[in-house]
Amino acid sequence: MDEQTAGARGEAADAERDAEPARPSLRERKKLRTRQAIATAALRLFAERGYEETTIADIAAAADVAPRTFFSYFPSKEDVVFAEIDDRLAEVAERLRRTPGETPMETIRRSIVDVLNAVVTEHADYGAVQVALVLERPALRARALQRMTDAQEAIEALLRDLCPGISEIDAVAASGVAIGGMQAVVAHCRREGYDPLSMRTALDRAVDIVEHGLVSVEALSSPSP
Repeated sequence: MDEQTAGARGEAADAERDAEPARPSLRERKKLRTRQAIATAALRLFAERGYEETTIADIAAAADVAPRTFFSYFPSKEDVVFAEIDDRLAEVAERLRRTPGETPMETIRRSIVDVLNAVVTEHADYGAVQVALVLERPALRARALQRMTDAQEAIEALLRDLCPGISEIDAVAASGVAIGGMQAVVAHCRREGYDPLSMRTALDRAVDIVEHGLVSVEALSSPSP
């Protein structure tokens, strides 16, 4: 094997390693499990007892943690309602990194599909409760709107990194289409009680619609160098 071939293979291997997400440490995995346990316990209690009737002490006891541990993960009872939303948005931002050889559009689709695979099963029993709480309570609706606005701005910034030639309006519109479209379909499916298979089908269709809307943005279809 000549040096040029060996060097090319080495560069390809480095690129592949860079594209793979780092595996969380044992400590990080334990923290994630605790966070998920608290969120699941909270949604279950909200469904059984009601939102106002459930205290943070109740949630901590149901999750088998101390109340102070609850506050290590969530600033308030309102924030625990958005645990999964925050996690999923963080995942999108983490995954939305351009892989060599991909177009930005391919990166966006891969990132969304990966995250939606988790959405299909996450809080399957309490997804409708989560949506109902947000829709019924003005304070939670305001928080949800702020989270969606923050997410859209974050995705817009990432799109600018993915394709420096994208125009300001294209980046704003594309991020709005992606976040708004997927959020609306997830909320609808959970509110209507879709089973996992039906939800998967609906989300696949939603991704197709979002992608169809974004292909008009030329910068998103330009392959990486």
